[in-house]
Amino acid sequence: MSNLSNEEIIKELCKFDTATICNVVATYAGTDLCLSLYDSWRGEYYTDTSLHCMYPELYPVCGYAATAWYSDRRPENTDIGRWALPEHLDATPKPIILVTKQSYSPGLRMKSGLFGGNMTAQFKAFGVIGVVTNGPMRDLEEIRDQRVQYLAAGLTSGHGALQLRAAGTPLKVAGMIVQPGDIIHLDQCGAAKFPAKYLPKVLEYAQKLVEREAKNKAMFEESGFTLAKWKANVEGKKSS
Repeated sequence: MSNLSNEEIIKELCKFDTATICNVVATYAGTDLCLSLYDSWRGEYYTDTSLHCMYPELYPVCGYAATAWYSDRRPENTDIGRWALPEHLDATPKPIILVTKQSYSPGLRMKSGLFGGNMTAQFKAFGVIGVVTNGPMRDLEEIRDQRVQYLAAGLTSGHGALQLRAAGTPLKVAGMIVQPGDIIHLDQCGAAKFPAKYLPKVLEYAQKLVEREAKNKAMFEESGFTLAKWKANVEGKKSS
């Protein structure tokens, strides 16, 4: 993989599902095609069931993490200025997956349709191809036409006064801890992350794992499949 640029590797990773990325990053720790970067259960490297893929018909997307934190506007909160997030996005390598934490006064989070068509158009102009957020969104059809993928908590129609609390800082969304610059891969099942320095190895392991799984599936789909053949196959791998 040394002859591929990071941008080319990211494009290749879009051919895989996010479950495969999880598998080679941490899920099957101790196996020859797993990097074991995180504790497979508690490593906080993938999202939980609180988020939903809003455009399952779109292909998987992969890119560099940019981060933002929003809340409702309150006098005690520090205003970091309108250009903090655009400047962060402008400085982030492309393509970008924007990971956004939303935290509000009690009872407001699931009523805040923070992301809409206009905001998505702005972010897309900076190279954003996907968004992961723990709150709802709106303008579903308008954003569908922009072909920006979303993992969100659902849909709602409005919001009140909003405040950007931070941009370009580590944060946790839906059980996944993200550092700016991490690689984020997402599809209809959720999102996963890993450090960018592992891009070549993740692609290498993903390709080999898919090939191996295809051979395993072929064995189970053979008309003459038997338990004895399965056992023989497993024992043969142990002895080789």
